[in-house]
Amino acid sequence: MLQKPDTSATATGFSKFKDRRWIASFALLGVLAAALGWYFLGGDGDDIASYRTQPVIKGDLEKTVTALAQVRPKTFVDVGTQVSGQLRKVAVEIGDVVKQGQLLAEIDPTVYQTRVLADRAKIENLKAQLEQTRAQLVLDQAREERARSLFATNATSKDAFELATANLKINQAKISSFEAQIKEMEATLAGDEANLNYTKIYAPQAGTVVDQIAFEGQTLNANQTAPIIVRVADLGVMTVWAQVAEADVPRITVGMPVYFTTLGMPEKRYSATVRQVLPTPQTVNDVILYNVLIDIPNKERDLLPSMTAQVFFVLGSVKDTLLVPVAALRPSQRDKDAFIVRVLENGAVKVKRVSVGLQDRNLAEIKSGLKEGEQIIVGQVQRPNEKKKGFSFSRYAR
Repeated sequence: MLQKPDTSATATGFSKFKDRRWIASFALLGVLAAALGWYFLGGDGDDIASYRTQPVIKGDLEKTVTALAQVRPKTFVDVGTQVSGQLRKVAVEIGDVVKQGQLLAEIDPTVYQTRVLADRAKIENLKAQLEQTRAQLVLDQAREERARSLFATNATSKDAFELATANLKINQAKISSFEAQIKEMEATLAGDEANLNYTKIYAPQAGTVVDQIAFEGQTLNANQTAPIIVRVADLGVMTVWAQVAEADVPRITVGMPVYFTTLGMPEKRYSATVRQVLPTPQTVNDVILYNVLIDIPNKERDLLPSMTAQVFFVLGSVKDTLLVPVAALRPSQRDKDAFIVRVLENGAVKVKRVSVGLQDRNLAEIKSGLKEGEQIIVGQVQRPNEKKKGFSFSRYAR
């Protein structure tokens, strides 16, 4: 006989499965509802975790203009020769420290020595002729007096008297001519002696030999160009030649504080002031640049010619002041001189109006409106696949 299947166990199992499915569905709906609630109610960025903040700090701030520069000696001289000839000797080398008046080089003096000797011989010859003419003048004076007295007593002819007078005047003129020729030759001798002295070249100032252009054995022509043998520079004071862009040069003034570092010693800072802003620009790759000169003592001799430097012109600076990131500031529509910042306090966003002082590209000085340690909102963390929701300052900046 057939028995009727027992479906009570199956029905009971199905009922339990159906209950579990409903429970899972309700749980899923609960999770979705929580997520939607968080998104619409808390996902607008008003909770602490959704903001990036930075504290208001105390520190120093300075606003600067930067420029690249080259270090040069403040005073230097290119020592050359005033006469032509073969460079016989160079008495110094690059790096030598020389005193004013020290012998640096010599030009072959042979040609100039012979000219001096010839000039002196000509002068001696002229002086001898002068003495001879003066002796003849004494004789002519005596003859002229005798002829005059004889002519007064009609003891001689008029022609003889006039001849004696003419000879006297001729010799007087010869004496004046010889005297003038002697002066001319003395001037020529002085010039040739000067050229002879120029064959020895001395240091016009104390300093260091930083470059040598001509070498022993070279023939130097001083008639067409001014030949340079060595360069002597005073390394005790250096000048930094900074090239400032035309957009920044109106803010550079004489006496402005400035500091710079060199490529070889970036950790060492040199402080000085602006000496001069040259009015004539230079064009480098279609960029207009102006040279600004800065003098700096170089007692330790660690600054050398042609070093590269990065210069910072200090437009303004403050010490131990409240600082906030510039990114946190928004202009106020009510007051053009004020700014708006968002502050996170106890999980709530508050908007404060602040007074701002000195600013650079990253930080701003806060004169009033904030306290040290307050958390300034500088940005909002955007979650993955979340549409960014901005914060409007329009209702606060009124």
